[in-house]
Formats: sequence, C-alpha cells, structure tokens
Amino acid sequence: MTVLHPTGVNHLALSTRDMKTQLTFWSDVMGCAVKALYWMHGVEGTFHGFVELSPESYVAFVQHPDNPEDIELGVTHPGSATGPVTAGTMQHVALHADTFDDLLALRDRIRAKGVQVMGPIDHGMLQSIYFGGPEGLSLEVTTGSDIGADQWIDPEVVGLCGISDAEIEALKHPEPFESEGGGVSQPPREKWQNATLLPVNYHDAVMRIPDDVAWDRFSETTPPVEAG
Repeated sequence: MTVLHPTGVNHLALSTRDMKTQLTFWSDVMGCAVKALYWMHGVEGTFHGFVELSPESYVAFVQHPDNPEDIELGVTHPGSATGPVTAGTMQHVALHADTFDDLLALRDRIRAKGVQVMGPIDHGMLQSIYFGGPEGLSLEVTTGSDIGADQWIDPEVVGLCGISDAEIEALKHPEPFESEGGGVSQPPREKWQNATLLPVNYHDAVMRIPDDVAWDRFSETTPPVEAG
C-alpha cells in the first residue's frame, strides 16, 4: 500500500471584481505569465483567468458578476498575514522561492514596481517577505522546504487544539490507502463528512450526479482560440 495525497497546489482560485488589475499585478509586479483568460465553464457571465507560477502551479481568478464589492477587515479580509478573518476563508497566500537569493531578487522586483515589502523575516523553517496585492490580498513569498515535524509540532499547541498524543501521531503518519483505480462510489448520506460544508441542494443536485454523466455533461475541452 502507498500513502496517496496531493503533491502540490495546481491552482488557488481567488475572487475578483477587476480581472485586468489582478492579471496586470501578477504579470508586471510578480513576473507571472498570463496563461488563460476565458468564460468560466458552466458559469454564466463569469471570467476565469490563470497566471503561471510553474507548469504545475497557478494562481487563478474568478470574476463573477455578483461578486460583492465591500471589503471588511476581520471578516472578509485579514488586512495582513497576522490579522483575523472569517473561518474557512483565505488568511494569506504564501508563494515559493527556490533560494534566499531568489527571495531577495523577488523583493527587488516587487519594490521596483512601487509596492512596499516588509522583510525578510527568518521563521526558522522558512524565510519570508510580506506585501499587499490588489483588492486587499495579503501576500507572502517564502523560501524553505522539508519542515521537520519533530521540531515544529509544539506539544503545548497540540494540546490547546484538543489533539491527543495518539491523534497527533496519526496526523503525522496518514494511513496507507490502496486505490481501486477510480472505482470507489460516492459514500451514502449517513457517512457524509462534508455534508455541513456545502448547501444541501449542492449535495442533492450536484454530488448525486453519476461520475460518467458528470464527465460527459460538464467537460469542456475546446480552447477559445484555435491553435495556430
């Protein structure tokens, strides 16, 4: 058996009311190439844009016509990498730099574009710089990898989170899982773990759609522009 888990973030989708401003910031200030901008599949009146961090990782934006305009610090946005915000929302985005020299070079680029940057700060396992992006985004660029769990899992904080010694060991070592090649069916309602996370009608209307029907009905593979 092997431990199956995601191997990275393919894309982080952020809400926007101004696609042009976001894409301009991420291209001009951050140096990330725009790779996609199209009508979001199956969502009327909505744009989807992607900028590339690497060929396997992107920051995406969704401009829905009904996206609210108001920003309320402590509710919709934290205002900084340390501020409070509503549970389940994004507190801040931390992007990866390969080396400390790369981190400083990125700081130079961002400052040269007129954006104030704080740091770097050495967190031991990571070294980071901090700055703000359009529409109240709280952003970080950090370098570091291979976090040592034996040093960076604090027993005091573990206890304050209501996690037992046995539970933290299980969390550190996810149990193996043998894939059935995509053959596992949807769990019955009584075993739903995410039933309270999404509206009931979403579960009833969307999650009950058979896998093959979802593939046939919702897949849209044709790019908006033909290859040259």
